[in-house]
Amino acid sequence: MNFSMKLKNLCHIGLAALVLAAAPLGHAQSYPSKTVRVLIPFPPGGTLDALGRSLAQKLSEQMGQPIIVENRPGGNGTIGADAVAKAPADGYTLLFNASTFVTAPMTMKSVPYSVVKDFTPVALVAKAPLSVAINKNLPVTDIRSLVAYAKANATKMTFAVGSIGSAGHLSTELLKRGGPVDYLVVPYKGTAPAFQDLIGGQIDGFIDPILGSLQFHRNGMLRVIAVTSAARLPSLPDVPTVGETIPGFEFYSWYGLWGPARLPTDIAQRLNTEVNKALASDMRDKFVPQGLQFTPGSVEDFVKFQREDMAKAQKIVTEGNIRVE
Repeated sequence: MNFSMKLKNLCHIGLAALVLAAAPLGHAQSYPSKTVRVLIPFPPGGTLDALGRSLAQKLSEQMGQPIIVENRPGGNGTIGADAVAKAPADGYTLLFNASTFVTAPMTMKSVPYSVVKDFTPVALVAKAPLSVAINKNLPVTDIRSLVAYAKANATKMTFAVGSIGSAGHLSTELLKRGGPVDYLVVPYKGTAPAFQDLIGGQIDGFIDPILGSLQFHRNGMLRVIAVTSAARLPSLPDVPTVGETIPGFEFYSWYGLWGPARLPTDIAQRLNTEVNKALASDMRDKFVPQGLQFTPGSVEDFVKFQREDMAKAQKIVTEGNIRVE
């Protein structure tokens, strides 16, 4: 091979290397170039919808393209999630969901996707500590007196769950074993009727994300005796954690952003960076006082968190034999 041919081949190799090296960067630089859809697989209203819409607005402002929220309810969140799983992995169809996304397949007979195989974790957006709320007329003021009251009223005490397999349901089962507390778990179709019966005295207790009980507690309509976070909440500094009585007890509902499987790494990283930027904005002033804990971190942090949370949830579901009928 003569010198000119060698030089030509070296040029071709060098050009190919440059193209390969620039390819990931090209994705991130050109993304997004059109409207991005964020699917929320539940009806409008509530914390999930409010947080998702606020995040979408911030991302749109930061990234210079419309980012619209589309509510796609049904099937305990599986219909909207399945639509994202089947979407092109180009970053223009994303899923914003609560932790029920990873627990629903554990409690349902069949789900048309695999959480691990069919989705790319992008960002853990927020964690929502849960509150242990008690009817105000009961002689229960903390976890110790809850355990004592439950033992004195064996099999008579009742705790509501807003929906089967929810974070509140799993936390209720975890407390039942951790206390141990012997109470009857009563399923409801949503949190509103559960709170109504708790305030009215038809139900003794209810564990649900803090946002639902905060106003009722402040108005004296029920009593929040503990929170499930690792540390006390700034919004409820006088309310202890469950872990102060039951060491190691910690549980959250949480919210995250996912793309379809095989979402290009550079797009996932770009979205993660933009989410973290949004969480440092005035979104914090709006949602943190409502009990949410913003959790900026890397894609890898979210993957690790999801894996550990799924393992913890699966253990509770299996031991409690929790199933959606």
